[in-house]
Amino acid sequence: MKNMLLHYAAYNYWANQQLVKGLLKLKEEQVDRELGGAPGNLRNGVHQLWCTESLWYQRLELAEKTADPTVGFGGDFALACHSWLKQSLLLEEWVRKADPMKLNHTIAYTIKKSEHYKMAVQEVIMQVCNHSTFYRGQVVYMLQLLGVNRIPVMDYSRFKPKK
Repeated sequence: MKNMLLHYAAYNYWANQQLVKGLLKLKEEQVDRELGGAPGNLRNGVHQLWCTESLWYQRLELAEKTADPTVGFGGDFALACHSWLKQSLLLEEWVRKADPMKLNHTIAYTIKKSEHYKMAVQEVIMQVCNHSTFYRGQVVYMLQLLGVNRIPVMDYSRFKPKK
């Protein structure tokens, strides 16, 4: 199971890198143009990806309280993209270092003040990667709405894991 989770976390990081390469070529006006949908614009899409990966990572680290790294973030779009990539790499490294006991653990977490949940660590890793896949798709759709024709390839079949 660990090999599969590590492969998936590595793919998540790689796919995020591919997308960021394309995003960093955009003009600020494109990044902030309102396009509708859930994230609304590319900046919000990147913030959503970064925030969610960060919150789940904090839960894996057993943080008592999680903090959204995008709240009060004053950096530019490039810094947000790089911060998101750092977060994705942290997840991959966490999985790489995790022993079987950690991977078989169940974490408890709270959303809002009254919503308490438990989830197996293995499921958390899948949740993070699946969420990122969904939102990368949203970002790709927004790129297409902006008329961007050269969309980075992020297919799982094109991913070459490090040996």
